[in-house]
Amino acid sequence: MEKIKTDKVIIVEGKYDKIKLSSIVDAHIITTDGFALFNNSEKRALIRKLAERSGLVVLTDSDGAGFVIRNKLKGYVGNDCEIINLYAPQIVGKEARKNKASKQGLLGVEGIESETIRSLFEKAGITSDGKKSAVNYTKTDLYNLGLSGGSDSSSKRDEICEKNGLPRGMSANAFLAAVNLLGIVIDDK
Repeated sequence: MEKIKTDKVIIVEGKYDKIKLSSIVDAHIITTDGFALFNNSEKRALIRKLAERSGLVVLTDSDGAGFVIRNKLKGYVGNDCEIINLYAPQIVGKEARKNKASKQGLLGVEGIESETIRSLFEKAGITSDGKKSAVNYTKTDLYNLGLSGGSDSSSKRDEICEKNGLPRGMSANAFLAAVNLLGIVIDDK
């Protein structure tokens, strides 16, 4: 199968994630080495420069650590750079090379099927034909749909995430970006 091509830099957590993605995507892939990025000013500067030039695609594990890394990256590159967040589905299991499952018992990027990862890129419009989503919800739309600002907004977002293979526990802003990027139509019923 042909590799997906993109000029955007792809950020993943570790070397096994990079190996997995290298078989699917023809792009420059940088690892954060987990939280080591936080103490590596040279790598942060490189990521910032690359993000300014062509934008970033971030694909971290859909666990607490992955969300922390995503948020830190956003702070490092600033609001002027395009960041496309791809969210791996939360699949219970452990990678074949590991003796035990992760703390949350979920597969990381390296353990997810290649076709699932390929579909994440395609849904985000990162394909050789460059298709993009026409969905464009606003924060006001989320509020009007009861998906932000209400006492049960988080659980409503979680339901939509579960139906669409996104991780539960996304903030309203992350949810908005994912829905628009992936072209998910929200049923207001």
